[in-house]
Amino acid sequence: MGRFTVHAHGVPKEKAMRELIEMYGRRIKARGISIEFHSAKLEPDAYVDRLLTKRGNLILLDEGGEQDDSVAFAKRFEHWQLASDGVHFAIGPAEGWPDHLGLANLQRLSLSCMTFPHELATVLLVEQLYRATEIQRGSGYHKA
Repeated sequence: MGRFTVHAHGVPKEKAMRELIEMYGRRIKARGISIEFHSAKLEPDAYVDRLLTKRGNLILLDEGGEQDDSVAFAKRFEHWQLASDGVHFAIGPAEGWPDHLGLANLQRLSLSCMTFPHELATVLLVEQLYRATEIQRGSGYHKA
């Protein structure tokens, strides 16, 4: 079973965002999902270099990536769970993903066609991961 890690570029400065990430983080931790904050002092190139050393599938969150509704994301999540490789979701730095580092072939997902601050994107991602686990369980959390 693959493990999931959410990589966030920098520790959230906004208390409300940090609390939401922590709340959903607690809910999903028991389901094999962890959140890893990388130092905000890392330059984008160093952040990408660190991410590329991770074993498993690296998925970049990017406004130009594929978009799923919550049910389709839950199906994708289930597929990732069955795989043996870990899955690393990477929230980009505020400047976006550097084009010059050979990231073009990596899978990219978009949470929306709108642009969000990376702290809010982290909240949205961890909530969707939690929602995917609840869709799998058949709980009443997802009301579609």
